[in-house]
Amino acid sequence: MNSLLSGGPPVPIPSRTQYVLEQLTHAILTGRLRPGQALVETELAAGFGVSKTPVREALKTLAGRGLVVIGEYKGATVRTVDAAMARSVYDVRLLLEPEALRRTVTRGADLTAAHQALEQAAGAADAAGRSLANRDFHRALYLPCGNPLLCRMLDDLRDQAALVSSVVWQELPTWDTEADEHARILARAESGDADGAAALLHDHIQGFVRRAFPEEEQA
Repeated sequence: MNSLLSGGPPVPIPSRTQYVLEQLTHAILTGRLRPGQALVETELAAGFGVSKTPVREALKTLAGRGLVVIGEYKGATVRTVDAAMARSVYDVRLLLEPEALRRTVTRGADLTAAHQALEQAAGAADAAGRSLANRDFHRALYLPCGNPLLCRMLDDLRDQAALVSSVVWQELPTWDTEADEHARILARAESGDADGAAALLHDHIQGFVRRAFPEEEQA
């Protein structure tokens, strides 16, 4: 684990917890730390060159975000992705995200960041990079919706959604399908069709779950 996480410059004391948090988040979402993998505080602390305190605080934050599970006896592990976990995340997204996009379009908000995310995804070197770009694209659609509480609720889901997509794409590389859908959603949004863009986004989110977990969908 140390070889994955060490090698960076010394980190100022006030920034250590945030640094560890950012590095662990990226390692999880890019698949360097795998679902189910143990996160041992002493090993992580040694790898980052910090004490166990910032590691422990970062793990608590990641647990709150749904990326890490902390057991009473087994310690911390990267959250495992299964159909039930994915469905719980995507069900909430289906309820909230299309409405947020509808409001973004109605307000005539700038969607330049969404274009940048599409370019980032197209130029990504691997599935991990595409997963992170996918996360950025969706956030660029809902962030200008005008409701900070709605944005915070969706922000709470975006890392878990990125974890799901990165794991699913390792077995089912459907990112070309998602990229085409993203382009159509953005085009519809920029045309000013709020309801149409929201409907396309709903179908996009629902379609991903159906492709990834067909047996669950049929149950």
